[in-house]
Amino acid sequence: MKQMLKQQMKNVPKDQQEKILKLVSENPELFQKIGSEVQEKMKQGKDQMTATIEVMKAHQDELKGIM
Repeated sequence: MKQMLKQQMKNVPKDQQEKILKLVSENPELFQKIGSEVQEKMKQGKDQMTATIEVMKAHQDELKGIM
């Protein structure tokens, strides 16, 4: 999973990459849940960006809590 994230974030500054990887590794259940929900919305016909925004808004309080 870390390798996939690193590939997705190749244009993100290294310090930001480290912060994101740390958050994901400390909270894997939350990020797996978010990923599953995004995939489900995409199966319903939404594009990836729209699905991601909707799911992130739904989990906004949880994400603020871990940052």
